[in-house]
This record gives sequence, structure tokens and C-alpha cells, in this order.
Amino acid sequence: MYKAKAVKKPIVVEVYQTDKPVDIKTLEGTMHANKGDWIITGVDGEQWPVKDSIFRKTYKLVED
Repeated sequence: MYKAKAVKKPIVVEVYQTDKPVDIKTLEGTMHANKGDWIITGVDGEQWPVKDSIFRKTYKLVED
């Protein structure tokens, strides 16, 4: 076994902050997002919701 450390690549993803509760179809099934949660669309079109507090700790908005 080979052990190492790695850092995620800085990949730009599409995001939007929902203004109402919504259900999102994810790879793991349907997930609920509350008002203020962020919906992220990955590089393969997959989506998942992220709570605002977690989003602010792990993502940084970028300019187009």
C-alpha cells in the first residue's frame, strides 16, 4: 500500500443559492435543500445541496 497526501484540484463548478426549499436529484437519491442552501453542479452535471455555513467554509465565489 502506498500512502500519500493530496489536495483537491481547483475545479470551477456552477452554483446557485436557492430562495425556497427544493428537492434535488443527486447520485445518492433525492436530497432536500432549504432556503439559503447552495446547489452545486459538478463537472459531469451531477448536483448536490450544501448548507450555507459549510459552503462558506469550503468554497470561494469567483468572477466570470
